[in-house]
Amino acid sequence: MALKSIHTAVAAVVIAAASGAAWWYQQQPQGPKDPAAAGKAASAGAPVAGAATGPARAPTVEVARVELQRLTDDAAAVGSLRSRQSVILRPEVSGRVTRINFRDADRVRRGQLLVQLDDQLPVAQVNQAEAELSIARANHKRNQELVEEKFIAQRAVDESAANVQVAQAKLALAQATLARLKIVAPFDGIAGIRNISVGDYLKDGADIVNIEDLDAMYVDFRLPERFQTKVRPGQTALVDLDALPGRRFTALIQAVDPLLDANGRSVGVRGCIDNRALELRPGMFARVTPVFGVREGARVVPEEAIVPQGGRQFVYRLAPGPDSDSRIAQRVEVKVGLRQPGKVEVTEGLEAGDLVVTAGQQRIQKDGTVVRVLDLPRGAGGEAQAGGEAGGRRSVAGADVVASEPGNPCGALSLNAPRAPAAKPRAPQAPSPAPVPAAPRPEAKRASLAG
Repeated sequence: MALKSIHTAVAAVVIAAASGAAWWYQQQPQGPKDPAAAGKAASAGAPVAGAATGPARAPTVEVARVELQRLTDDAAAVGSLRSRQSVILRPEVSGRVTRINFRDADRVRRGQLLVQLDDQLPVAQVNQAEAELSIARANHKRNQELVEEKFIAQRAVDESAANVQVAQAKLALAQATLARLKIVAPFDGIAGIRNISVGDYLKDGADIVNIEDLDAMYVDFRLPERFQTKVRPGQTALVDLDALPGRRFTALIQAVDPLLDANGRSVGVRGCIDNRALELRPGMFARVTPVFGVREGARVVPEEAIVPQGGRQFVYRLAPGPDSDSRIAQRVEVKVGLRQPGKVEVTEGLEAGDLVVTAGQQRIQKDGTVVRVLDLPRGAGGEAQAGGEAGGRRSVAGADVVASEPGNPCGALSLNAPRAPAAKPRAPQAPSPAPVPAAPRPEAKRASLAG
């Protein structure tokens, strides 16, 4: 037992000595194995292991500039198109078709006679009622003359007046029955495909033909309840249709349903599209982007620049450093606004043209750290700004101008232009934001600082 205890103690001492030697060896500076390589490194000014080391090299980061862009506050939804007015004509009384005064897909006018049912019996009833009314009026006139001469009592005059009223009611009933045998167009529109022929006997309520008013199209869609405070009549919505790829239409929001759907927690919205060119049809599937507002000259940064901490948002802004190759990182709290793919709006904390760190934030140990910036392509900031501005304009093409126009079925001007680039609609918009031409000046200044 004593020998075993001695062996254990010796093993513990050996392990402790080996651990101490390893620690001491790791703390010693390691020199180059090749003396010639060490000499070359020393002559070039590079730090040599084993020699006195200088200050640590500044970390390298990637940066981007705060750009001015035109942002749109919008949402995405799906909906369906429907006619502004739509009806299926049905007879109110039974009868046999004697005449059809329209062809399939014809444009019809309000009050135009479309279908005539057999009216021989109602016409005879109207003639009979007219004759009875004529007799009742003659008797009433004769009784009025006799009562003045005291030949009859006043009661006979009252009874003849009542007979006149009864005859007038019978005539009105016969005329109403006759009118119901004429099927007329209730509004201007385009007739569909008829389901009847001359000689068919129609029962009351049978389908005859549908009439569609296509000069204006309604687009009905639903939005989540969180948007019910943003959407309001008079705003615009961009409409894309799978049936017409490459085309974008503008709808004018006309109504917002005051009742929210309790099942889906959504609010119904209806927009109107000018369709006097008859390009749209009811029932089309639509992808709707309602535009709640447009912000000119919004300051945006890449999403990678935002560093969330404890419910707050920070960015690392770069200030001029001790030399032309370095910058000083400053952590700045910002407030963010709208978000778009890859971009975030900054409402407070930054100015246009500021440099912010987009990659390498983890290398910045503390506020005021000196960093090196990777070289950016010359003019990258300005080009990105201009491109973002143009992209913003394309995203709201057709939503910029909403003015009254006589004869427009939606009550406002809708720029239903193709989504493809078109110089004419966007020409007046090019000089609108004042900050855009001024943006390259801070860019050039900061580019000169970056060397």
